[in-house]
Amino acid sequence: MPILLKALVMGIVEGITEFLPISSTGHLILTGELIDYPEAQRVTLEIFIQMGSILAVFWHYGPELLDLARRLPTESSARDLVMKVLLAFVPAAAVGFLFHHKIEEYLFNPTTVATTLILGGILILLIDRGRHQRGVDRIEAVGWGDALGVGAAQMASLIPGVSRAGATILGGLLVGLNRPVATQFSFYLALPTVSAASLFGLAKGLHLLTAADVLPLAVSFLAAFVSALIVIRTFLVYVRSHDLRPFGWYRIALGLIVYAVLARG
Repeated sequence: MPILLKALVMGIVEGITEFLPISSTGHLILTGELIDYPEAQRVTLEIFIQMGSILAVFWHYGPELLDLARRLPTESSARDLVMKVLLAFVPAAAVGFLFHHKIEEYLFNPTTVATTLILGGILILLIDRGRHQRGVDRIEAVGWGDALGVGAAQMASLIPGVSRAGATILGGLLVGLNRPVATQFSFYLALPTVSAASLFGLAKGLHLLTAADVLPLAVSFLAAFVSALIVIRTFLVYVRSHDLRPFGWYRIALGLIVYAVLARG
């Protein structure tokens, strides 16, 4: 498979999976192994496709974010929302900064992904039983304790296969947010989380870039942006009237398939 086609595939996989509760990291590990994406180039590719996917969130929420920024000087509710998102960002950021090397060394493998896919799927089936349309129904009504609870849940997403979106949405449901608000808060929390991870990775991996990387990275970035934007808008409509259980069953099925393939190998 030509490298440009591989980059396109990886970008689409990132865009589709980053904001759904199915684990983008897990899918990228599995897809990279399946299509044999060059290991030396995968690090920089993953940085750029993450940047493409988070740009889609900024793009979708642009008007809301501009309105929030406009209200910051005069409205305490706007300032509180920003601070709550930052509070939720801190736990995973601190743990990731301290332990990301160990996590990458020991946990970034198909066996870990298969295990966490299944466990995460079971948790979705147990936690989201279709009753979460009630609860906190405005993002600015999210409490400080709610934000901290979601932030604590996000720490689990440092393990590949867990899913940042899945952990934060389920965390939101557990602290009493309704499903649409839990999903919206998850997207808002992605802004500093994914942006910081992308910038940190870019700072570390910038020296690895070569002229030959420009076209594959551009293709993957654009593919991630477009596919993520489509998924974001579709998913936000979906959660208004549907639970997350189909994603739970999907995770379990995919995890079992990965186990079966590993057993045959």
